[in-house]
Amino acid sequence: MYYLVYGFLWLISLLPLRVLYVISDILTFVVYRMIGYRKEVVMNNLAIAFPEKTIEERKKIARRFYRNFIDSFIETIKIISASERYISKRFTGNWEVANQFYESGRRVQMHLGHNFNWEWGNLAGKAALRFQFLGVYAPISNKVFDRIFRKIRSRSGTVLLRANNMQADILPYRHKQYLLGLVADQNPGHMLRALWFDFFGKRAPFTAGPAKNAIANDCVVIFAFIHKPRRGRYVLELKVEEEFPQQTTTEDLTRRFVDYLENVIRTYPDMWLWSHRRWKNEWRDDYTFVERGSK
Repeated sequence: MYYLVYGFLWLISLLPLRVLYVISDILTFVVYRMIGYRKEVVMNNLAIAFPEKTIEERKKIARRFYRNFIDSFIETIKIISASERYISKRFTGNWEVANQFYESGRRVQMHLGHNFNWEWGNLAGKAALRFQFLGVYAPISNKVFDRIFRKIRSRSGTVLLRANNMQADILPYRHKQYLLGLVADQNPGHMLRALWFDFFGKRAPFTAGPAKNAIANDCVVIFAFIHKPRRGRYVLELKVEEEFPQQTTTEDLTRRFVDYLENVIRTYPDMWLWSHRRWKNEWRDDYTFVERGSK
């Protein structure tokens, strides 16, 4: 089954990008207009985040989100046959912000939200970065698609670390120099270990793992986001957030990412994964709440 599915996707990936975007437009219409995939979740999330906007304004963001969402899926299929050069021409970034720490021997940790298109970013980053690139991923329950996505994500030499077994997977690199890429807005698996913040005015849990790892391994922390000047073109913007993480705290470093993430989403609202249920958990008094202005 794996070879059958992979072969089919490989054939699709050979199509020119402009043809793939026609397919994406059709799928977007089906997913958004006909099926309404997670539409209620998306609209509820947008209502929480942007209560000041009209329903029509939120629907406009939703339509653009679904287009970006399907584009991202189609573009990921394109990776199967596309060269690194092909992707690097279409996904650019200020990679020097990270590379400047290579000669000094520092490790770097990059924090990114669920921001389109991180799959292209993985491939482009491996070509542009001087570091050994480690990427954390969540295994897919379907074994065929899990194998396909692992092949896509590791094809250029990226080392994949399982999100549910990261501490064990990273052990071979504990004495080596690397850049670790983390999608840092994941919903925590254990609410009692989570840090809670006001996020768009409503309390939401964030995992403390990225900040803890950066402090424990003295990694330079870089925040990142991706924006889309036009279809098929992405720009990654990197910002050094903390060069000396051991001088700060887990709560402070996580809070700073929450602040950063909210500002980025407000600027590029259609580029975030709104079908991700950030506010699905309710606050309890035994959880750890961190004030946004606290240190």
